[in-house]
Amino acid sequence: MPHFLKITSQVHAIIVLRSVAIVIQLLLILFVNFALQYQLPWTPLFSVIVFELIFTFASFSFYKHTQSINQKSSQHSILLQICADIIFLSLLLFFSGGATNAFVSLLLIPIAIAAVTLPAILLSLVAFLAISSYSILLWLLPMSVMHGNMQGHFIAMGINFLFSTLVVALVVGKMARSINKQQEAIAKYRENLLKQEQITALGVASAQVTHQLATPIATVQLLAEELSEDLPDNNIVKEMQNQLNRCRTSLADFRAMVFSIKEQSITSITSQQLLCDINESINVNHPDIKLKVINKLPDDTKLAKVSIMADGALLPAILNLINNAVRASKANNSQVLEITSQQVDHNWQLIIRDYGKGFTLKKLTELGVKPVTSDQGLGMAVFLSHASLERLGGKLALTNHKEGGALVTLSMPILTAIDPSEKRLT
Repeated sequence: MPHFLKITSQVHAIIVLRSVAIVIQLLLILFVNFALQYQLPWTPLFSVIVFELIFTFASFSFYKHTQSINQKSSQHSILLQICADIIFLSLLLFFSGGATNAFVSLLLIPIAIAAVTLPAILLSLVAFLAISSYSILLWLLPMSVMHGNMQGHFIAMGINFLFSTLVVALVVGKMARSINKQQEAIAKYRENLLKQEQITALGVASAQVTHQLATPIATVQLLAEELSEDLPDNNIVKEMQNQLNRCRTSLADFRAMVFSIKEQSITSITSQQLLCDINESINVNHPDIKLKVINKLPDDTKLAKVSIMADGALLPAILNLINNAVRASKANNSQVLEITSQQVDHNWQLIIRDYGKGFTLKKLTELGVKPVTSDQGLGMAVFLSHASLERLGGKLALTNHKEGGALVTLSMPILTAIDPSEKRLT
């Protein structure tokens, strides 16, 4: 959306600039005719200005009611406006002296605008159109003005215009692209810095909550042990002990993960081991879920050698995504979950498909970028998982499946890759 607003403002700025130019054109025509007593062809000049007004009004009305536009269409819109300006200006110059008109250098203005708003290919098209327009104006000059040394003068003017066009297109265009890259880098840095601040705040809050939970869990476990002595065959007490053991294990895993992140301990893990850990977690935490595992990698002996970078946060990040998918499926009265393991180029991909209702368009644009509130708990876990994967060089993509449900694609660089064509380790 910010990029769309930027492009739209550029188109509006060009339209406003043309509106101002139309007023100046009218004033100049009147000044030349009445003040300087130089008769210009009124009919063709005012006809061009009328067409220019109609085009300007139509452009303003169209972009005023346009709600969304992609980047490519936006660039084409700017190109259309700039090319129209060159054509209108060329017609006005043609009916008022052609290449001898003192305002012929105004053809450089559309090139300067294109240099700061359009990519190199479209800028080249604008420059070619402006040079062609000037060349045609120069070519159509009557022979009566070519007397004496004027022919050489006009040829020099043409060379000067060509040189000026190249300087504006190359130098200004390169500077504009360099500034845009710097602005994009600064914006990305600020976005990452904000994300890291949010992650740090969430980490501090999680550590505080974990520390506060440790003592109550230990106390409840002591009480559960006393109950088990008095009621050794009570299933409720046994289930309570199992859940408390899970809480203690989760706290221990959390401490180990924090220590691993603090020490920046990076190790390698095989995709086979990750799949086994995922399967074990689903069997323990969600025994009612029917898990479908699709393995698109080569045979198991080679699969065991496919390694990726990992730290203490990798498996919890994946399990967060798994748990979200399980909740989404259950919310849609489904007990099915599907995961796919495959290699794309030199990346190992884990694709998680749930059978829920899928993501809304708003959630697709926000999930993973910032914490998002949700009835099913989605958003915070995805945000933290995305940050953990980025730290290891991984990527996370969220889409909807064409047959229903959501697709979460996790991509991690492979340390020991498999050549899918030769079926061997590379």
